Amino acid sequence: MIDLLPYQQSIENALTNIPFSSQPSNLYDPLNYFLKIGGKRMRPILALMACEMFGQKYEQALNAAIAVEIFHNFSLIHDDIMDKAPLRRGQETVHKKWNDNIAILSGDVLLVKAYQEIEKYEAETALALLKIFNRTAVEVCEGQQYDMDFETEQYVSVEQYIEMIKNKTAVLLGCSLEMGSIVAGATIDDYQNIYEFGVNLGIAFQLQDDLLDVYGDQSKFGKQIAGDIIANKKTFLWLTALKDASAEQKLELNSLLKETNPSTKIDGVIAIYNQLQIKEKTQKKMHQYYHAALENINRISVSEAAKKPLLSLGEFLMQRDH
Repeated sequence: MIDLLPYQQSIENALTNIPFSSQPSNLYDPLNYFLKIGGKRMRPILALMACEMFGQKYEQALNAAIAVEIFHNFSLIHDDIMDKAPLRRGQETVHKKWNDNIAILSGDVLLVKAYQEIEKYEAETALALLKIFNRTAVEVCEGQQYDMDFETEQYVSVEQYIEMIKNKTAVLLGCSLEMGSIVAGATIDDYQNIYEFGVNLGIAFQLQDDLLDVYGDQSKFGKQIAGDIIANKKTFLWLTALKDASAEQKLELNSLLKETNPSTKIDGVIAIYNQLQIKEKTQKKMHQYYHAALENINRISVSEAAKKPLLSLGEFLMQRDH
């Protein structure tokens, strides 16, 4: 597995040195607090790795990487308000620690800071970065809206769900990789392929998350197993089960939506999942997207040695058990 520590340290140093004002404190203190909560920093790492893959020093893409990470954190602050989430990464969310209005305004400032990182590049590069960044920002908002809509819609297709996770999660991975490639001076064909690599890998990653929620090892996963089942979330597993279920199984699944005993609910849903081989069907779909990602990266016109770090990272992500 590639050593990600140098990338992570560069990103953390850059985030620490963002020049926030000190006043008004209720605007800027929440941002310093939230950025210090941490996270895997996977999105900005992808931008740095893409730049390096095309033969440039990864530090050249640091401002683009920070723009992506800042945007991601802006979206998390606002998502937490919408979800009324009390915790993020084990710490109080901004709206919980301060209030909703402060969280909204602080998030808005964070979005502007992302644009300020992009404007540090030369005009031609900055314009190319803005095009993919703006398109992705809109898609992420669309994905979040679809996710909220799905909570109340009676019927959601598997295809609609895939489109939702593509917009909400996967396009930002593709954007990170493409921005790193643009900074490095890659060709249009190459940075389009690396974008698709990120999108397909992101969809595979989210399908794996759905799978681990039900079949993962609770001691490693870090959150309650089958939380999606308890919350009646329309995941790939649930939607595939509804699509493939017999009339009798559909009745049972719909009845389990109203079950108030968590253990009974989880056991009942998983029993039907097992009857319908939902675990295997999810793994198959996940691997389809992962192999599509491999086809994308194979089309990129750099050496196999240059591709190896990103390929190793993709393989690591697909083999995780938590």
